[in-house]
Amino acid sequence: MEGMSRSPPGGSYSNGYHHNQNGGDTTPTDHFKPRKSSHSGGRSRRVPGGQHEIEAPPCTDFDKAYFQSYSHVGIHEEMIKDRVRTETYRTAILQHRSHIEGKVVVDVGCGTGILSIFCAQAGAKRVYAVDASEIALQASEVVKANKLSDRVIVLHGRVEDVQIDEEVDVIISEWMGYMLLYESMLGSVIIARDRWLRPGGLILPSNAVLYMAPVTHPNRYAESVDFWRNVYGIDMSPILPLAKQCAFEEPSVETISGENVLTWPHVVKHVDCYTITVKELESVTASFKFQSMMRAPFHGFAFWFDVEFSGPTNAGAPSSVDESTKTNPSVGHRRKRANPDEALVLSTAPEDPPTHWQQTMVYFYDPIDIEQDQVINGSVTLTQSKENARFMNIHLEYSSGGRSFVKESVLR
Repeated sequence: MEGMSRSPPGGSYSNGYHHNQNGGDTTPTDHFKPRKSSHSGGRSRRVPGGQHEIEAPPCTDFDKAYFQSYSHVGIHEEMIKDRVRTETYRTAILQHRSHIEGKVVVDVGCGTGILSIFCAQAGAKRVYAVDASEIALQASEVVKANKLSDRVIVLHGRVEDVQIDEEVDVIISEWMGYMLLYESMLGSVIIARDRWLRPGGLILPSNAVLYMAPVTHPNRYAESVDFWRNVYGIDMSPILPLAKQCAFEEPSVETISGENVLTWPHVVKHVDCYTITVKELESVTASFKFQSMMRAPFHGFAFWFDVEFSGPTNAGAPSSVDESTKTNPSVGHRRKRANPDEALVLSTAPEDPPTHWQQTMVYFYDPIDIEQDQVINGSVTLTQSKENARFMNIHLEYSSGGRSFVKESVLR
């Protein structure tokens, strides 16, 4: 999200192992160590009108380091220059102008303030632009430079801690991380919703879907592994095990194409921003069954997401999220937006224009040869790391051709 989302380019991720359950070798996990440790008690907050109290989670040293990482302008530059992202948000704001004009808006994780300004330009009566990073100081200056200080109020602090003494009509946030849920930013949107959003209010985006699919990527494997078989005529194959470990034990954020995808995608998680709870985000599990559309080496799994900008739940607008995906995750292919009256969708799918989110890849150390129509089944579990809830543990179990495997890693 703007000001509170993805890790800086070149940031570290984590490692895992790829275990053939039929007796193959196991590479032990290189468990990451917390860079800092801190824990303080949470605090209760009351929503307007004294409806109920919200328990504010503690602000750990991990959180402070996370906020600090978004004080650098380069990260915001990368996100704003992602035209697919930024223009989709601006279009969504303009499409929902009737819900924003004359209304009160909260921008969760406002960063430089660009979405808050878009909302003010759409006629919002008042916008609370909230960010825990030092970038909020620059956002205040941006607001002043655009002569919007009378309508855009920048609050430097966590959504969990700042005070807004009125109900709001709209919540907007660019909270999505890699694999949608990485960095746990959605939890702050949920807290803002439960603290301030009036009944029937608007949340943008309103829905999100996380997808996964098996992929083939021979070029990536050749560049990272096969290169060591013959280096300027020298046999460097003894380096192969280390090369595989360095290249593939960590989740990788990169861009692939639709040609790399072996099957129709599968829905891992559907998120309804109006009803999702913080508890639901702690652990997500989905079973899958794929059928390969081609004969190819199976190199790993790709993950990507869509978010949808539909109106309030009672607005009755057609949804681009196929309703069947909510109850039958095996129906994994999103519908295309058939007409302008349908909800606007921001997609990070391989076949769509690239975004700075790209796709998240979980590669195997060794590919599995797959025949056309061969079945791949198993399960995936995504959990918030106990060391740092902003990290994501990935546990994959999968079987194909009579062989079973496990892959574990941590996205951090």
